[in-house]
Amino acid sequence: MFIPLYDHKPLVHVRRQFVTWGLILANVAIFLLVQQGGLSEPAMQASSLSYGLIPAVLFDLRDLAPDLVVFPEPAALVTYAFLHGSWMHLGGNMLFLWVFGDNVEDAMGHFRFLVFYLLCAAAAGLGHALIEPGSIVPLIGASGAVAGIIGAYLVLHPKVRVWVLAFGRLPLRLPAAWVLGAWIAFQVVMVLGPAEDGDTVAWWAHVAGAAAGALLVVPMRRRGVPLFDRGV
Repeated sequence: MFIPLYDHKPLVHVRRQFVTWGLILANVAIFLLVQQGGLSEPAMQASSLSYGLIPAVLFDLRDLAPDLVVFPEPAALVTYAFLHGSWMHLGGNMLFLWVFGDNVEDAMGHFRFLVFYLLCAAAAGLGHALIEPGSIVPLIGASGAVAGIIGAYLVLHPKVRVWVLAFGRLPLRLPAAWVLGAWIAFQVVMVLGPAEDGDTVAWWAHVAGAAAGALLVVPMRRRGVPLFDRGV
């Protein structure tokens, strides 16, 4: 629908978005290590099982093989968000994080933004797991955490203009409320519509992550940071 390219919102409270950069570098480094590091297909599958979020394992309905257990089950609510299945999967998430993460980090400060990101990842993973508690398919990807950033940005800066490629081709400069509102609306449509065969997208994780971000940004923003671009 819309591919974000750049937003017209300068940083006010921080000089550089160090946490946003760090999260992008961490995701890329882990992807290169796991997907492009010469690991065999069984080894990559083992990584998804060990670090991905498996609802049935999280709720103690199934057990992982002992040799696959690296962390306690609840840790998967965070570790899953640092694994990606393809360059396209990784690139899409990191693009949204790059365009919108800096201003959310600016509104919160570095440390609180990192906590916020991890909380959104956990909320998204838990939302997915509650909808499909018996699933044995590992959930991976930063989409839920990035959805939290989208929800927060929409609450903070709905009036900011964002350059996007509409339908992947047409450059437009649109209010964030249109761009991100359309993204969230699409996620809701997908969760409410009939499930399609072969659909591997965790739509409920996106919805839960966006809702968590929209709620958490209110208490976690810096004192005095307005909501909904009040005064703009």
